[in-house]
Amino acid sequence: MLLIKRFLLFLLFFAGLLAGALAYYSFRPLALPSLPFEFSVNQGSSLKATARQLQQIGVLNSDLIFVTLARILGKTTQIKAGNYELETAPTPLELLDMMTQGRGSQNEIGVIEGWSFSKLRDELNANPTILHDTLNLSEPEIMMRIGAKETDAEGLFFPDTYYFANGCSDLSIFKRAYLNMQKHLQENWQNRDQNLPLTSPYQALILASIIEKETGQAKDRSMIAGVFINRLRKGMLLQTDPTVIYGMGERYKGKLHKQDLQTDTRYNTYTRPGLTPTPIALPGLAAIEAALHPAKTEALYFVARGNGSSEFSESLEQHNRAINRYLK
Repeated sequence: MLLIKRFLLFLLFFAGLLAGALAYYSFRPLALPSLPFEFSVNQGSSLKATARQLQQIGVLNSDLIFVTLARILGKTTQIKAGNYELETAPTPLELLDMMTQGRGSQNEIGVIEGWSFSKLRDELNANPTILHDTLNLSEPEIMMRIGAKETDAEGLFFPDTYYFANGCSDLSIFKRAYLNMQKHLQENWQNRDQNLPLTSPYQALILASIIEKETGQAKDRSMIAGVFINRLRKGMLLQTDPTVIYGMGERYKGKLHKQDLQTDTRYNTYTRPGLTPTPIALPGLAAIEAALHPAKTEALYFVARGNGSSEFSESLEQHNRAINRYLK
């Protein structure tokens, strides 16, 4: 009986020593290799992998003790991916708190209005901090993987700044941009002007993409939308150059010729009536709003003035005079 009591006392004493040692470890500033010190936690990294990484780069002396501390505090699954910068040497407890609260910076990529889907893919593929899961996937395969009902990807990703941690999959960014576009498109479709010659949110997206590519100055955007809406109502050809350029693909070398306008493609609005079969670019929110809330105008034509703005005309005669004025 005495032996058991001594053994229990020894265990209590040993547990006290361990608790004291862990407390001392928890509140003692880490000896960092240098200050300031930066490190990254990749997307999907486990606590063990993160602790091992921190030991390898000289932040921790022991990954095992750090993992033990996290387990005691119930934070084994709360490590956040991100880029962390240490201005001063933290204690292990402060470091754990920082990483579980995600108090680090993240990478970002800006998706720009007017980009094509292929341009968006190129930008994601060129980013070394992104995991390129879509590199060998076709366009329909990407759409299927992100849960989209569409197979044509053009125009369906909302231009915005997207933040992500190292090792984030490009599929995740595609999905966030797609859902973002669906949200803005549906919200604006529900609040659209009445009696527009558009039968679906997707048609609104197509028109918005054309408006995006035709707009040189923001103040003209709603008027450009008004012109296209008027032409659709009257059954007139849209006759917009950006759609022709899109349909030419790699054949376009920076300048349109008369023959290009006369050569029929699925996207040539000089030869085919109505909207194009898909969007031609990623439209921003302002272009979507313009498509669904166009200016009230009688204008049917517009021509670029050469300074980014446009001249609008209600008749072909006025339009021809504007062409002679600005193009010559």
